[in-house]
Amino acid sequence: MSLSKRLLFMGIVAAALLGLLVFFTYDVIKIDWLSFMEVQASYRPMENPLPVPARSIPVEGAAYVPGMGAPVNPVDADDISAARGAQLFSIHCAICHGVEGRGDGVIAPYLQNIKPANLSSSATQTKSDGALFLVISSGVAQAMPPMNENLDVRERWDVVNFLRTLAVEE
Repeated sequence: MSLSKRLLFMGIVAAALLGLLVFFTYDVIKIDWLSFMEVQASYRPMENPLPVPARSIPVEGAAYVPGMGAPVNPVDADDISAARGAQLFSIHCAICHGVEGRGDGVIAPYLQNIKPANLSSSATQTKSDGALFLVISSGVAQAMPPMNENLDVRERWDVVNFLRTLAVEE
């Protein structure tokens, strides 16, 4: 065997051994690269949401104009809207407010400061549709997160229409 063939063979064997070594130590040797994500400020979901930019209009249109009072419900309160609202309520609201909206949801006993509102009470049912829409959209400080990021405008009105179907307590 000539010298060049021997050197080529030794190079292939050395490369194979080095490749095998790298393969088995891939997850053992870790190099901590500087990542700018580690030094940035981070926020938990729904923590300090950014305000809507001035003079901007959402993609689905203006839901309400601030300072002009509660909006008027543009969605007919028919069975289809109430059914959609019931489905959305069960996904986004029932965990706190309960299946029947009485404030007895699964996590209600664990809430320390403010308990969820009883949505079937006369105090809630006497509010206008627009007032309920604004509470759903903007939330309640220190009590309820705003749902404007979770539900679009039409879905929020469907939830309002569903809330009207809840029985009023005597």
